[in-house]
Order: sequence, then C-alpha cells, then structure tokens
Amino acid sequence: RSPRARRLTAAEATPAVTAPAVTDPLFLLPSRYEDRTRITPIGALTSGTRAVIEGEVMVADVVFRRRRALLVRVSDGSGFINLRFFYFSRAQQDGFARGTMLRCVGEARRGPQGLEMVHPEYRRLGATPEKLDDRLTPIYPLTEGETQGRVRMTVNKALARLAANPAQDLLPAEVVQRLHLPTLREALEFVHHPPVGTSLATLADGHHPAQRRLAFEELLAHQLSLQQLKQRVQREPAEPLRDAAGLAPRFLAALPFTLTGAQRRVLDEVQRDLARDLPMMRLVQGDVGCGKTVVAAAAAAMAVGSGRQAALMAPTELLAEQHWRSFDAWFRPLGITVALLSGSQPARTRRSALEAVASGEVQIAVGTHALFQDGVAFRHLALSIVDEQHRFGVQQRLSLSEKGRRGAHVPHQLIMTATPIPRTLAMTAYADLDVSVIDELPPGRTPIRTLMLPERRRADVVARIHANCREGRQAYWVCTLIEGSEELDAQAAEETAQQLAAALPEIRIGLVHGRMPPRAKEKAMHEFKDGRIQLLVATTVIEVGVDVPNASLMVIENAERMGLAQLHQLRGRVGRGSQASFCTLLFHEPLSRLAQERLDTLCNTTDGFVIAQKDLELRGPGELLGTRQTGLAELRVADLIRDADLLPKVREVAENLLRHDDGIVAPLAARWIGGAGQYGRVG
Repeated sequence: RSPRARRLTAAEATPAVTAPAVTDPLFLLPSRYEDRTRITPIGALTSGTRAVIEGEVMVADVVFRRRRALLVRVSDGSGFINLRFFYFSRAQQDGFARGTMLRCVGEARRGPQGLEMVHPEYRRLGATPEKLDDRLTPIYPLTEGETQGRVRMTVNKALARLAANPAQDLLPAEVVQRLHLPTLREALEFVHHPPVGTSLATLADGHHPAQRRLAFEELLAHQLSLQQLKQRVQREPAEPLRDAAGLAPRFLAALPFTLTGAQRRVLDEVQRDLARDLPMMRLVQGDVGCGKTVVAAAAAAMAVGSGRQAALMAPTELLAEQHWRSFDAWFRPLGITVALLSGSQPARTRRSALEAVASGEVQIAVGTHALFQDGVAFRHLALSIVDEQHRFGVQQRLSLSEKGRRGAHVPHQLIMTATPIPRTLAMTAYADLDVSVIDELPPGRTPIRTLMLPERRRADVVARIHANCREGRQAYWVCTLIEGSEELDAQAAEETAQQLAAALPEIRIGLVHGRMPPRAKEKAMHEFKDGRIQLLVATTVIEVGVDVPNASLMVIENAERMGLAQLHQLRGRVGRGSQASFCTLLFHEPLSRLAQERLDTLCNTTDGFVIAQKDLELRGPGELLGTRQTGLAELRVADLIRDADLLPKVREVAENLLRHDDGIVAPLAARWIGGAGQYGRVG
C-alpha cells in the first residue's frame, strides 16, 4: 500500500464499526456527522473537542518515546497544538516544512506537551483562501481498507446518477404525496449532505422528514417481504383438519383443569384455521405460565383425530423433554403415541423412533431442530408446532414444514412464544403470521414478589433459602456469567453448588448446567420435580421448560448483567403453585443507570407485555427477538419505538402494493434487506 493511502486510512478510518452489507452506496448511510463549516481558534480548543483548525507549521520532528512518531507543531497566533503521526513517510515528513499552512480536522486531547491531534485529516493551503464546507460532513461506517474520502466520492457520484435518473424512487408518487414525504432524491441529498444550520441533535433524534422518508421505505421493505412470504405459503393448499375421530374434545374433557377464557378464545382461532384448506400460519404469544402448551396439544389432537401426524419443535433438549413428558401423560390414556427425537439419544433409541415416525405408528413427534434434519421422514405430517419462535430463524421453521409436504399440500404451522412482544414490534416482525394472544393466567396463581439485594447481603439470602426449604418448599439458585460461555457458566454453577452445600448441610442440593450429559440433567430435573432435591443450582438452561409447582423461591446471581426478557422468563419458573413465591435479584454494586432501570421494572411489575415494551425501549428489537429473527436486528434508519406511528401506514401501503403492484417488492427488498430478504427460501 502506498504511504499516502496508509496515511489516509489511519487518519480517516472510523474504528470498531462494521459496515452493513449494502450494494448501493446511496444506502450506506452516515453513522454520524461533523460540523466542519467554521474554523475554531487553536487557543479556544479544549480536550475532547473535535474541530477544524488552520495554522502555520512551526516545526516538524521525528521523536522516539514508546514508539516512533512524527510531531508537527502548528500555531495560528491564538495558541499552538501538536499533530502526532505514527504512520508516515519521508515524503510526508518533508511536506511539513516550516511556514506551510495547514487546515486540519481532528479531536484535541491532552498529550505530553499540551493539546495534540493524533492522525488528523489535513490538507495544505495555497496562497488563495479555500472555502469551508457549506454542509455538515457525513462520517460513514467503514470496512477495512476503505477511507472516508473514498466513500464520500463514491456516494457523491451515486447522488449525481440519482439526479439524472429519478426512476430509482420506488415509492409510488401518490404514496409520497399523500403521506407528505420528500422524494427519494431529496431525502438522500439531505442525509448525505445536511445543510448548515441543521442541528446535530435533530439528526441524532431521527425526526427530520428526510429520515422519516427513508425509515418508512425500510419498514415497508420488511413488511412487503414478510407479507409476500405469507402469500407464497398460502398459495399452496393445506388439508383441512376436521377431527372426525373427536380426539380434541376427548383430550380437553380428560384434562384435570378447565381452560381459561383466553385459552378457549385462542383455541377457537386455531381450530378455525385448521379446518380451512389454506395453511395456518399463526403465532400464539402469552406470558410465562399462561397455558400455551395445552392449546398446542389440542391442535395436535385435531391433527391426529384427522388421521394425520403433528410435530412439536423446541429450541433445547430440556424443553423438548418437558413437552414430551406433558404430551405423553395427556395422550397415552387416549391411545396416542408420542415420541421424542433429539440429537443426544442413543443410536438404537433414535433409529427406533425414526422408524415409528416414518411408519405412522407415532402420531406426535416432539424434538429439537433434529426434527427437520436429513433422515427424519413423516408418514403424513399435517401440523408443525414451533415453541420459542424467537430462537429459530424463519428458514428453520419452514424447513420443518417442508417435511410434511405431500404433493401440492403443505402442513399447517402453529408458532408459540413465551416472550410477549409489544404490538408495534409484532406488526413488523411477524407480518407473515396471524397473531393470537393468551392474556390471562390460570386461576390459583399467586403474584411473585421480586426483591433486589446487593451481593454483600448474600448471607441473608442463604438464610432465607434455608428457612424456605425447612418449611417443605423448594428453591432455584441461578448462576450467570457475563462472558456467556457455557463452560464458564458450568464452573460458576459447580462452585456455587459446593459453597451452598457447605453452608446448608441439611439441604439436598442438585445441579444442572449445559455441559452435563443429557441423562444427568434429566435425572436432576426429575429428582427436583419429585421433591427429592430441595435446592436446584442451575445456569440459564432452566429458563424454559421446567414446571415445579412446589418451587416458591428463586435467587438470580449477577442479575444486573441480564436482559429484562430473560430475567422475566427465569422468574416464571416460580409462582406456578398456590403458595406465595419470591424472586431475589442479587447484584454487584454499583449499578449502572440502565441496570437499575431494568431491575426496578422487574420489581414493579409481573406483566410480561409491560416488561417486553420496556425491554424494547432499553435494548432494541434485535435483542428482544434474537438476531436470528429476520433482518430486524439490522434496521439501518428505522427505529421501532421512535417510528411506531408509521407502522399502520406501512401495513396499509404494503397491502395495497401487494394487491396492485407487487413488482416493487424485489427491488425494495434488495435495497434494504439484501440477502436477508429471502425470508421464505429454504435451503
């Protein structure tokens, strides 16, 4: 690489930022802006200020301290500043002759000899005064080897092409006018070259009409892609499931409890879908413990009662085993066979299960992602159920569905999630699904009281565990580590279990973590559920799928390091019986503002939808949904909280375009989503 290219890279690269995969430079949007429209006197600079300065070179020397550097002292009469370069050539050094006039852009900071700028952008000034920028300067996210100058040049060429070819504006003119949006050219000219006087705070807020125009178009691209996926799926017929054998009513009558009103309402919606000759694509969401699994089982009963098979896919072996045990207990008395399929099964057990599923002897298969892998064949799969949808990508869900394709017919799909999703997010993230909400908990549940305690009060918590277990109840102690390493989490859980065993010799303590053999995990969970273990020390593997009504106390260590949704999921493991239940959040001091806000929210409410809305505000959609869910984790302009008011208009325009002009979908998806736009492609 040439010395000049090397110098510019060091001067202009934006560190620790990865550029999104954008093929059109027009849509590589600035991550921030700088005001380079005025000169700041050197004497007025303060440390931490980024500014444009002009001055005369007083001296330039190569110095050797910790590392070799070129030091250039510049003065403008009001003061002086040093320019420090670690990467430089002899020719560059010679260019800093005494008396040379420079214009520099950089951040002033304290150095060994006063204020300095490290690798500023600069250029030499001639005898003729040079104009300052008349617009704010965009700072773009860069990939390795790129420079701000090169990217700006590329963007400016693309803007010139846009001016010559306004047909690149994909939104119909009628939509642009009705919604009072600027044209694409106006919007892009503004975001790439904001005029002088535009407030940096306004740009950061994202409320300018130009930014709103681009946010609308980006949200529309996602909405169109997902709705087109739904249309594609529903162009293929499904077999109506009418349960001629009456298995679903028999299943419901045999339950030892009565469905809540919300469960009955959602089950009615599911049964109406299943009776149609179009494939159901329905999301059932509800809070922890609201009874989604029973609704899924009743849907499976409709499939089996129609002479077909059903499959339920869960994200972890622990949750798959829990579902299998529940389904087996419900369906075995009705003469229905339920099989478990997971990757860790012994070869002989798995082979036997695969043969039984392929022959139709097994009517309901429960498993992990192993369900849609090669070698798994169904005799007649008519319903696929996916639990904890946010842990799977759209393609994984569709891969399971492909297992049931028979000629032109595809299976019905029922998706479940215990992560309540705010309506604004659901409208966008799940545009390919019909959404049902179970917003009522079964009777007899007592509210969970949540407390925050600093780590220094750990001894008080251990004493509370002792009292709880001596009274015949059970407890969880959840260990987490910020590194997110399964191995480190396992070590933390093992050490905690040893410490608690020493402190509580009378209490029977069990251990569960992700690195244990599946049989050992299952044995520990069974013993805890049966009451032979009083205190279960675990990592977050128990976040989903464990139902122990006698467990009334949970302690979560390092709670400040976790997101609201996960904390709420963990807390939902207690409070499943009739006795008062408690959740203690152990935290390390001092708490950051965000951590304090998260933990306060959890202490003040048990409403999963309130918690989900707060989690969305604090962490954004990517964290709440999981980064594997579509492309929403990578929205570049739109913000689902700030731009929530746009979503109804986005849906309306999307539906109208799909009816009358679906040719817009592919170019819009390519522009904003790229490869992620192929939501429905199963490979």
